[in-house]
Formats: sequence, structure tokens, C-alpha cells
Amino acid sequence: MARAVILDADTVTSGDVSLEPLTSLVETTVYGYTEQCEIKKNIGDAEIVLTNKCRITEEVFEACPNLKFIGLFATGYNNIEIDAAKRHGCVVANVPGYSSDAVAQHTFALILNHFSKIHEYSSYVQNGGWCKSKLFTHFDIPLNELSGKTIGIIGYGAIGRSVAKIALAFNMRVLVYTRTAPNDCDGITVCGLSELLKNSDIVTLHCPLNDGTKELINVDTISMMKSTALLVNTSRGGVINENDLAEALKSGKISSAAIDVLTEEPISPDCPLLGLPNCVITPHVAWAPIETRMRLIDLVAANIRAYLDGSPINNVAG
Repeated sequence: MARAVILDADTVTSGDVSLEPLTSLVETTVYGYTEQCEIKKNIGDAEIVLTNKCRITEEVFEACPNLKFIGLFATGYNNIEIDAAKRHGCVVANVPGYSSDAVAQHTFALILNHFSKIHEYSSYVQNGGWCKSKLFTHFDIPLNELSGKTIGIIGYGAIGRSVAKIALAFNMRVLVYTRTAPNDCDGITVCGLSELLKNSDIVTLHCPLNDGTKELINVDTISMMKSTALLVNTSRGGVINENDLAEALKSGKISSAAIDVLTEEPISPDCPLLGLPNCVITPHVAWAPIETRMRLIDLVAANIRAYLDGSPINNVAG
């Protein structure tokens, strides 16, 4: 009977979401967290490994010859050496599309917080400011409408499309930069990167991290943006050169940033973005609503069942 190991269960549940859809399928050993140096030992002779962020390298494959299936709690798979998986005949199954709505929701939570100043006004009230007011209202912190603003979406997969749909509902102008021209362009304008950056009030990143997108946002591309622009990143931290962004925020080359992902996670104490008043940072939670994680676990279970039935699905090493 196949044996499974979950290497980093704490990345998908704190006890609020059940792992039973997975553990009921095969005999399973669950580790909350696995250091890189412990991966080979914790996998041992298991055939099935489930992980979110643990790096599975050639060295791991060589040390664990029984490993034939890696189930990812993620869409991205840059933590797996895919060529090594192919050489060792190992299926690598990801979960595409499970968090599109959640990430789009968080993207607009960041955007709305910026334009509606929710945090600032709540702090004003909680700190007693409204109690002292002679008027029924207080609008000294500038507010702006989204209607009529231009949003530039870099990357137009499932998440980018969800963001565009929400933007259109807010009566925004939508610009899209993507390597593959979409078949359906209703309501959006597909354009080049420089045109998008020059014309967007909001630039939001929804592209994968690869050789073509690494540090796509840097001193040169930032220089094309409006000084009033908001930069949003809920994709991967490495798409931004964080030193260049920090300098741009300090100097006023762009107005603000709102990001959920960083190059180094958890955040380093010396991250150049930490402590900047015009940079909102959330701890990689755009994908993490309870409903989203329940869906993720169910889809990982479906990947395992398909593998056990002899017909793997979502195999990125195929």
C-alpha cells in the first residue's frame, strides 16, 4: 500500500481546516514543518509526498528512490526540480486555479484600502478624533473614486481575468499586458508594457515568476509609471526589485505600494520595504481564506486519487 508524507502541513492549516480528505486516502505521516536538511529523512521510503514550499531537488530524488508522486499545495512549482522529477519518473501535480477569486479579492482589498483610506479613518475614530469633531463628518484625509481610474494588469491568467472583471464592475479602464493575446478582449485593452505603465493609476502584478518576469519591476520600469501610481503585487515577490521599489517610494517616483509577497519569506528584518509609510505589506495571505484552503485540500486529494487510479492529472512533469 502506498505511503504518504505531508512535509509542511502548517502552511495550509492551523487546525481550522481538516486534512482528512488526504489522510483518509493512504497511510500518511504528517509533519507541521520540515527544514530543508530534514526533507530526505522525513520522506524516507514514502511513495507520495505532499508539500507547499519544501524544495525537492535532485539530491532528494536520489536519496528517496520510492518517491513517485509529489502533490503540491500550490499552483506554482518552482520549488521542485522538474527535470530531476522527469528523470526519476515522478509525477508532480499542482493545483491550478484554486485561489483565483481569493487573490482577486485581496488585490481589491489592498486597492480599496488605498483609495478609501479605511485604515487611516478607522484609526482616526478609534483614537478619539471623531469624538472631538464639531461636524458629522471628517474628510481631511483625501479620498478618491475608482470609477474612471485606469488599472494596468500584468499577466492575464485566471487571477488577472478575475481582477479585470472586478475592475470593470467599478467602471474602471482596464489595460492588460500579457505574452499570450486573449481570445476575449471585451472591455479591456491589450497593450505593451511601457504603454501600460505610463497610463495606469494602478499597476497590479499577476504573472508567474520566471526568467522573463524576474525583477520586471525595477528602476527602469518604475521610471515609466505615474508619480501618483499605486503598485500592487499579489503574484511572486521576485517580480519586483525591492531595493528599486523602496527608493522609488522614498523619493516619490511613485505614490504607494501594496504587496502580499516578498522575495524572502518570511520577511527579513532588513527588507528595504519594511517600515515605509507608503507601503502596505500583508504576510502572503491572498490565497488563504478558509474556503480557499478547503478547496485546495479537496483538489490535492483529487490529484492523489487520479494518481492511485493510474491516470495522473495536473502533472507538470509530464
